[in-house]
Amino acid sequence: MEIINISDKAAFDQLVKESTKPVMVDFWATWCGPCKMVAPVIAQIAAERDDVQVAKVDVDQVPDVASEFGIAAIPTVVYFKDGKEAHRFVGVQSKAAYLDPLQSL
Repeated sequence: MEIINISDKAAFDQLVKESTKPVMVDFWATWCGPCKMVAPVIAQIAAERDDVQVAKVDVDQVPDVASEFGIAAIPTVVYFKDGKEAHRFVGVQSKAAYLDPLQSL
């Protein structure tokens, strides 16, 4: 599936609340080195899995969403299920680690 780049809070709310699939959200910033390390892994997951919707939120562009979810460090990857946070990773993780929560969502 295609990665959705969230550009405002309304788009974020719509995606997370209306998705029939779990939503994996990568909170990142252009200046963040570790975020650049995670980006190819996130892209692989989006390309390989159709059971999860993948989205990216640039914390500098959409700070209200980052603030709402208490994003204090990036990269942070949050999984949402039925509109609610279901799992969170802070920092760089392996592809296997990012895939693991999908078994239970």
